[in-house]
Amino acid sequence: MTALPSAGTRMPGLSPQHPQPGQLTQGTPAQLQSALPPQAAMREISPVFLCRIGQETVQDIVMRTMEIFQITRATQLPNGVTQSHAVYQERFNKLQEHLRQLALLFRKLRLLYERCMEMTSDLHETPSELIPYTSAEVSIVPVEPCSIAVTQERQEISEKVKQKNQEMKVLMDQMRNLLWDINAMLTLRK
Repeated sequence: MTALPSAGTRMPGLSPQHPQPGQLTQGTPAQLQSALPPQAAMREISPVFLCRIGQETVQDIVMRTMEIFQITRATQLPNGVTQSHAVYQERFNKLQEHLRQLALLFRKLRLLYERCMEMTSDLHETPSELIPYTSAEVSIVPVEPCSIAVTQERQEISEKVKQKNQEMKVLMDQMRNLLWDINAMLTLRK
C-alpha cells in the first residue's frame, strides 16, 4: 500500500469540505461526484493520483467484503436455537451498513475509473499498434536458412529431448506398476 499525505496536509486543489484520499465518502452518486474536486482542480490532479485513490478504494472494498464474510460466518443458522432478536437485529443492521458502504465504494471506484479514462483518452493506443500482427496487412518476414552448425545443434537437442521423454515414460510406467502392486498388497492385508 502506498503512503498518501497525512490527514492534516492538504493537496493542491482540494478544499477543506472535500474528503481527503482514503476517507470514505457517503451519499448518492451526485454527492459522490461533488465529493471529488471541482473541474478546475481536477486538471492539477494527475491520473496517477486518481489511480492511487482507486487502489485505496479497492482495498476498502476488499476489507468491507471480508467483514461481511466474517459477520455471516459468525451468524448461527436457525436450527431450533432461539437467538435474541436484538442480537439478530444488530447483526442485520451491521450487515446492511456494510452492504450500503460497499455500494458507495463501487460507485466511487466507477467515478474514479471514468475520470481516469477521460484524462488519459489521448494516451490509449489501438490494439493494432500494440499487436502489429493482428492487422490485415501482415508482412511476411523472409526466413534465412540456418547455418549447418545451428541445424546440427537443433537436431542434437531434439534427440536429447526425445531420449529424455522416453526415459520419463519408462519411469512413469514403473511408478504406475509399483503403485498397483502396493494397492494390491494393501487390499490383501485387509
